[in-house]
Amino acid sequence: MGTKTVDEAGTTEAAEVKPEHEAAAAEAGAAEETEEATAEADLVENGSESGEEGPSGVGQGAGAVVSAALGVVSLTGSWLGTVAAARQTLVGQLQTSSSAGVAKQIKAVYGDAWQASALWGGVFALLALIVGVVVLVRPAFGAPGKPQAAWIKSVAWGGVALGVIGLLLAVLKYTDVLLGLPSAG
Repeated sequence: MGTKTVDEAGTTEAAEVKPEHEAAAAEAGAAEETEEATAEADLVENGSESGEEGPSGVGQGAGAVVSAALGVVSLTGSWLGTVAAARQTLVGQLQTSSSAGVAKQIKAVYGDAWQASALWGGVFALLALIVGVVVLVRPAFGAPGKPQAAWIKSVAWGGVALGVIGLLLAVLKYTDVLLGLPSAG
């Protein structure tokens, strides 16, 4: 089937238009529109209009677990705190002569080690507290439309609570309010 077209100069040209190509083009256009409509419906249903998936929360979940673990370490002690306390005990033994008074020996050998252990417990507690707070405030700076999973909030709050308790205990240990050194006399 042929059609005639007239250009601006007034000449007539014969143009062939094949109806089967027109039908195929129309079907392809309809299929594209259907795919676009389906994709838009999926995006609206998922709450994301940018075409990208929102954050999965894996990093926040990991941060919450790390916060809780650091809080537990601050309460139970760490390898680093144990090594620091043993080092302080050795330093105290080396610096204290056998002729020194009992009070000075107790302070140098045991008191400084106790404070080193408390100091490292406080460091882990402070880290637990900071990581937990960062995880809890992260949604305010991320994707505000996507709520944080309940388990992430719960674990992060647990880490914050353990961090606060660990920090309080570390301060009490360091200042000898909790389980202070015995008196020598």
